[in-house]
Amino acid sequence: MTQHFISLADIPATELRAILDNAHSRKKARDGWPKGKIDADAPMDGRTLALIFEKSSTRTRFSFDMGMRQLGGTSITATSSDMQLGRGETIEDTAKVLSRFVDGIMLRANSHDTLTALAQNASIPVINGLTDYNHPCQIMADLQTLEERGGDLSDMTLTWVGDGNNVAVSFINAAAKFGYRLRLSCAQGYTVPGQYVEAARAKGADITVEPDPLFACQNTDVVIADTFVSMGDTDADKRLADLMPYQVTDALMSASAKDAIFLHCLPAHRGEEVAASVIDGPNSAVFDEAENRLHAQKAIITWCFDA
Repeated sequence: MTQHFISLADIPATELRAILDNAHSRKKARDGWPKGKIDADAPMDGRTLALIFEKSSTRTRFSFDMGMRQLGGTSITATSSDMQLGRGETIEDTAKVLSRFVDGIMLRANSHDTLTALAQNASIPVINGLTDYNHPCQIMADLQTLEERGGDLSDMTLTWVGDGNNVAVSFINAAAKFGYRLRLSCAQGYTVPGQYVEAARAKGADITVEPDPLFACQNTDVVIADTFVSMGDTDADKRLADLMPYQVTDALMSASAKDAIFLHCLPAHRGEEVAASVIDGPNSAVFDEAENRLHAQKAIITWCFDA
């Protein structure tokens, strides 16, 4: 059976735990190595991963490419405009063709429906590199970062501040799997759809919705933010005006627990969703978090191939 990595909500907690453990082990095993050196076990030797982008990317593109190299495999990168997708070929036909050329596909898509159609028609593993619904690879890297900082996820409180976007949805999906408490503090009109929260609660997730960001951050272990204006948003001025009261400031961090960690998936806009003093301050883990995209995604790749 083909294993796709589409949503954290669909993968058993034990398997997600195994992926995180593998990410930690693979990172530790490479300590001090040149970045281009192949992992000792080379589990992807002889395999090729197609990397397809409908949206621009820095961390996803480089981490998946380098991840395949370190795993002993290769990758082929293309944007949708490089392919017949850009001229109207169906995603279903694309899935069937690529299944005969490569061993797996990572897609960063505009629409989650595109990703699910690809997975339904591919006979090879498909990995979600981001959609408008969720961003599961990012959350795995984030949780790896928190554990590296000494956190026990089952005993932590995480607070999301700002726009209830696709990254927030993946934190919701993971809450029941890893047992952390999650607080959501979003502006009116930018809240996460209630059905996602209720679905996670039905699976045992401890999720609180608190519109006041200062109250939401009280004694929290982690504060998480993301950009107020994302790729494809056409209402930048309105979004900034609505969301600026949710900027992560020194005051929010001071309300949090001692040594609370700040996370942001990047790219960041200092002075908008986060103050420069926070993201560049001592409690920020954003660059460890970015690095861990590589290690977490290597573990995701090997899980997909059961390698």
